[in-house]
Amino acid sequence: MRIAQVAPLYERVPPLYYGGTERVVSYLTEALVEQGHQVTLFASGDSLTRAKLISPCAQSLRLNPDRMDDLAYNLLQLEHVFQRAHLFDIIHFHIDYFHYPFSRRQNVPHVTTLHGRLDMADLVPLYREFDDIPVVSISNSQRAPLPWVRWCGTVYHGLPLDLYKPQKEPGQYLLFLGRISPEKRPDRAIEIAKRAGMPLKIAAKVDKKDRRYMENEIRPLLDHPLVEFVGEVGDSGKAELLRNAYALLFPIDWAEPFGLVMIEAMACGTPTIAFRGGSVREIIADGISGYIVESVEQATQALKGLEAFDRARCRRMFEERFSARRMAQDYVKVYERLIYADRRDVRRRGTDESLRRTPTIGSRPKSANGVILDRVRSNPSGSLSAQRAQAPRELGNGQHRRGADTAANHERARDTE
Repeated sequence: MRIAQVAPLYERVPPLYYGGTERVVSYLTEALVEQGHQVTLFASGDSLTRAKLISPCAQSLRLNPDRMDDLAYNLLQLEHVFQRAHLFDIIHFHIDYFHYPFSRRQNVPHVTTLHGRLDMADLVPLYREFDDIPVVSISNSQRAPLPWVRWCGTVYHGLPLDLYKPQKEPGQYLLFLGRISPEKRPDRAIEIAKRAGMPLKIAAKVDKKDRRYMENEIRPLLDHPLVEFVGEVGDSGKAELLRNAYALLFPIDWAEPFGLVMIEAMACGTPTIAFRGGSVREIIADGISGYIVESVEQATQALKGLEAFDRARCRRMFEERFSARRMAQDYVKVYERLIYADRRDVRRRGTDESLRRTPTIGSRPKSANGVILDRVRSNPSGSLSAQRAQAPRELGNGQHRRGADTAANHERARDTE
């Protein structure tokens, strides 16, 4: 299968540091290549992949201090994609809704994975208009705010099985890993650690939009002997922190779309203490890969029950449910359904056109039961390849706000970790 993967340009694929969406795109791309598919990755030029790489920029946007207009690169990426659209059996977008007006006008099967939160009023009129765009959710709970859109499936994220090595013995500290933001509630993690009397390591990035929250709400809480602020870490640092932790704290206060860090901890055999919300009930098997709680008190109590936690069983749960191979296989099933539907629609359009234009020559044939049938002449332009070749190249004109602020708002909406 000839597959295009279209990734955000904000981080490289895979990211050097934080970046849930780009990390998932990397795992999916490499798994598809491993399974024998011809994959083209549209991503920043510093991305690392065995697929063919096409990029509008040499470096990921977040790590480029000289950039001034993110939107310019994003539009250039779309031009690169649609110039080559006829070369693919399907195009898989991971860039939210930016491509919707263009994809609607192309005769190429496509699908979009929605990686971010959908419980925002601004999205309602957008998805009322684009309710025909095929999309995939990363958890069933993610769909709740927009039940009317064209959902084509739910595909849970997956990781390569050899990415994390499980640790048989638990560590001595608690871990908060991800972003410093109001919805992630690092303040809850600090309170849990203080009540449990256990050291807490906070390994998290601070986005520009969350700096005021960090300085006003979180910074004063870091002045405690049990709390260590590590900052943002890369893959190797993250793996060590997860493997050697007693437990991961996931004290969210929002409808989490997925929560990649939960399965990263699971891959290490490390239990997660997660607050109920969003995807948590779909990811965490209570008592097997961690515990689901609803308060700081319950979280503190749950930590006491981890003394006999079976880390090997936790790892097996990861292998059974959250491998990159399984994720790729699930997406291939979605691709096949969409490609089949597209070809069926092309044949139907070709048949309808023939029925309208083809005159009946001679006597009309009869079926075995005597029903008169039309003699349908084949339509030479009805094939999928011909339809694509005749598709217009123009991408249309769109009016958008320019500048890095737009990209920052988009980044907040799509964050999955």
